[in-house]
Amino acid sequence: IANRLFYLALPPSVFKPVTSMLKAACMSPSGWTRVIVEKPFGKDSASSADLSEHLQKLFTEEQLYRIDHYLGKEMVQNLISLRFGNMIFGPTWNRDSIASVTITFKEPFGTQGRGGYFDEFGIIRDVMQNHLLQILCLAAMEKPVSTSPDDIRNEKVKVLKSVAAVSLSSCILGQYTANPEHDDPDARTGYQDDPTVPAGSTCPTFATAVLQINNERWDGVPFILKCGKALNERKAEIRIQYKDVPGDIFSGSTVRNE
Repeated sequence: IANRLFYLALPPSVFKPVTSMLKAACMSPSGWTRVIVEKPFGKDSASSADLSEHLQKLFTEEQLYRIDHYLGKEMVQNLISLRFGNMIFGPTWNRDSIASVTITFKEPFGTQGRGGYFDEFGIIRDVMQNHLLQILCLAAMEKPVSTSPDDIRNEKVKVLKSVAAVSLSSCILGQYTANPEHDDPDARTGYQDDPTVPAGSTCPTFATAVLQINNERWDGVPFILKCGKALNERKAEIRIQYKDVPGDIFSGSTVRNE
């Protein structure tokens, strides 16, 4: 086989030994070799840096792909063409017209026996700091020079550098409990009823955080990230809340612009 592509759909705990063995025994002698590492890419800044250092000793940057599978969803992929391929949005996509942006990820089921794995990461590491931040970047970034991965990445990084540190007062955390009267058997089981979850766990299964982007386009516009498990519905949504029209002639009877 001339070209070889390895997709690490594996527990993060084995990324390092598996990639070491790939380097030792599985590199293509005549074609290209690519290694795809899917999130979570470490549990914190230190473990992420440790994994990066390990991979950089084994592979060149051109051989590595760090991916978030949520970027493959049609809704997410359409964001760039929706924003930058339509004249109608450009003039109003800023702090002058938009009151807030809410990005929501909801699942109607709990951990379903995977609580032991989920408890190591929680909803913030599992969904918010990767899936939702990627969507935030696509919604907030400036127009890239081209659609090349490097140009899009550069604009995303500019957004992230402009995000102010999140304070605890801007966050809400929660953990789902059992509803013994619900028709769904899964809903009658709380998070800590999962036998794989450590006793007394305080791991959040729901989180809301309000982010502020300190740049010319978005200063003062709250970006509200919400995600959770065992909620009332399945939903992935980006809600752009436009400001009220000045000089309301309908006496407040109209629905707010979204």
